[in-house]
Amino acid sequence: MALFQISNGRITIQVDSMGAELRSLKEISSGREYMWNADPRYWKRTSPVLFPLVGGVKDGVYRVGGTQYPMSQHGFARDTEFRLKSQVAHEIWFSLESDEETMKRYPYPFVLEIGYELWDTTVCVKWRVRNPAKDTLYFSIGGHPAFLCPIREGTKQSDYMLRFDAREKIAASVLEQGLVSGEKAVYRLQDGILPVTERLFDRDALVIEHDQAHSVSLVTPEGKDYLTVAFDAPLFGVWSPPKKGAPFICIEPWYGRCDSADFDGEWREREWIQALGAGKTFSADYRITIDGSVCDKTEVL
Repeated sequence: MALFQISNGRITIQVDSMGAELRSLKEISSGREYMWNADPRYWKRTSPVLFPLVGGVKDGVYRVGGTQYPMSQHGFARDTEFRLKSQVAHEIWFSLESDEETMKRYPYPFVLEIGYELWDTTVCVKWRVRNPAKDTLYFSIGGHPAFLCPIREGTKQSDYMLRFDAREKIAASVLEQGLVSGEKAVYRLQDGILPVTERLFDRDALVIEHDQAHSVSLVTPEGKDYLTVAFDAPLFGVWSPPKKGAPFICIEPWYGRCDSADFDGEWREREWIQALGAGKTFSADYRITIDGSVCDKTEVL
């Protein structure tokens, strides 16, 4: 386990080789941190990569060819040491390959590569999954980055807002005990804005499917976007620990999600599962952009 740092003169990031996890994103001019610090009182992680599972499987097990395998929530990559693959001034890559131990829990050969590239005030988070085998590789992958909210002293989370690149409404699947229940919650938007109320996350994450939005911003009490996550993923989650008053919000691009409460099929039949043919590579990314100019530089947490 080691921390690696790259910088481009505008922003600096730190990445932990354990899970290839983004642990820090700072604006250099102000020294302002944007990532959650993994305080275990609220949540012990900062930005885990979710692989080969996003969310949870029903009853904690999944089936491949009639054989049951246990799988903990969000998969095992976040708790596995990655190898540093390459590092240059503005870009860094890590890799993880299947081995005898992963095959016991997940019977698929794979190569997973996680990269971070800096563009001005943007971090581009890159994923590559390669299938080195002759059979189809089935997997899910997602991000779970946690950003400080509130970002300024003297404010509280419920002073802030979320801005979606959708105008009128967002429909979210409702979770029950970590599984999709079939119920939908519809959130009306005013010019794309949804207030972060004290009870917004009482029923866990907002699971937003079917390409309803591809950009989500955290918005100051004055109505200014201070951080934006942009992505091409077909679904995403927005989460803060229910009923804890945690000072962060996660904006999570996903290629996959937890099981539905009534699902009883095989791993390859799961909703939103990714199917990768022999010798093929899956590539995706999402972008985190900060705007420190909207934050009072005298009120850094």
